[in-house]
Amino acid sequence: MKKNISFTTMSLLTLCIIFFTSCDNDNTSDTTRPMINLIEPCEGEILKIGNENGVHFEAEFVDDTMLSSYMIEIHSNFNDHNHGTSRSSDENTIAFSYKKSFDISGKVNAYVHHHEIIIPANATPGKYHLMVYCTDAAGNESWVARNIVLSLTEGSDHDH
Repeated sequence: MKKNISFTTMSLLTLCIIFFTSCDNDNTSDTTRPMINLIEPCEGEILKIGNENGVHFEAEFVDDTMLSSYMIEIHSNFNDHNHGTSRSSDENTIAFSYKKSFDISGKVNAYVHHHEIIIPANATPGKYHLMVYCTDAAGNESWVARNIVLSLTEGSDHDH
């Protein structure tokens, strides 16, 4: 019986030692944030409301180890960055907002070009912020902000 207890105790002790020494305690873990080169939309760009072709989005993402995802967020800047609920006086218009994540895992560099963002015809014209976030596989995050304007009459129509 003493042999069984001794063997069980030794096995448990060995498992504990393996478990606690296998944790990553060195300082070589990834702490470098990914880089974002937001090509389009440009700072101050006027985007046309109701454009069925979508917003021209173009960016490059780079990490030293491995990328994970990027997210695009657009929100109103009607109250100089007060993020309360904003509605215009016209009940048929809404303060436009957009938030979507995209997977780019398994890459060190990613060039992205798409027209996924559609600004609906009933969006409220005005000042907005476009935010782009990028996260790497280690959880490090970078972001870039752009001031954009949504307009009914003007805007860039990119046909690519």
